[in-house]
Amino acid sequence: MSKYQEIDLSNLHKISVRNRPSKVHVSDLVNPAENGKISFPPLLAAADLQELVEHCAHACQAGKPILVALGGHVIKCGLAPYLIEMLKCGWIKGISSNGSVVIHDFELAMFGKTSEDVATALEDGSFGMAAETCDTINNTIKNAFIQKMGYGEAIGKYLNDVNAPHKNISLLAEAYRLNVPFTVHVALGTDINHQHETAVGAAIGDCSLRDFRILCQNLIGLNEGGVFLNFGSAVVLPEVFLKAITVVRNLGFPLKNFYTAVFDMNMHYRPQTNIVRRPTLSGGKGYYFVGHHEIMIPLFFHLLQERIGNA
Repeated sequence: MSKYQEIDLSNLHKISVRNRPSKVHVSDLVNPAENGKISFPPLLAAADLQELVEHCAHACQAGKPILVALGGHVIKCGLAPYLIEMLKCGWIKGISSNGSVVIHDFELAMFGKTSEDVATALEDGSFGMAAETCDTINNTIKNAFIQKMGYGEAIGKYLNDVNAPHKNISLLAEAYRLNVPFTVHVALGTDINHQHETAVGAAIGDCSLRDFRILCQNLIGLNEGGVFLNFGSAVVLPEVFLKAITVVRNLGFPLKNFYTAVFDMNMHYRPQTNIVRRPTLSGGKGYYFVGHHEIMIPLFFHLLQERIGNA
């Protein structure tokens, strides 16, 4: 027998489960076989995802924009066709990316492959030294600087002008063809084309800064019902988005009651703070979904397709 005293439980005040408030009811459970539809219980993150899809559907029906930001892994995971389909459906009205998206999208469009073995190439100094990729992008941006074009616009135009062998799966080429603004927000020194002597900082900076101003113009339409989605940019796009919102509001344009969401493989400070929380303090709502891009983006696409198709 223990030498220590135990608490006496004989006087516990018990309640009936029938009268107790409960968060989950049998009506919340789903039927997986229901009409072949994607079914989720209306709980936790699943409820948030369905709520976001509703906001996106309402934005499309009300003529409000869905704007998409993305990082390079979205392209490397083979997901450009989903975004292209959303462009063709008229759901996406603007795209923003960092510089790595351009590298991977350009290589897939021109050469049908991308994503080198960084660890191996780093050892012998060959990482990022692909001449065709880097010199062509750099020369295209130098010409765009002279013509006062945006970075994304210039690369999209080039891929269409040369009839890139795989331009049909190029997000940049399709956005240009469909007249959807594609803005590229470059941090100098982060992309492999910056390693080459053909890179001109003045040209890169001017074209990317022009894209920032285009993004600011696009954000005006988010007011009262638009949606901003960030697929996988953990640093650059969350910072750019926050500054662009400031510009729009500083110039006197109303920008409230809109919706934001981050889809990423991890929870990060900047997306959570700069996209989900701060911009929607005056109205609207932000969401954060954690999961692999190759799973979450197709899931989001099919849910939205199903929702709009049933409207």
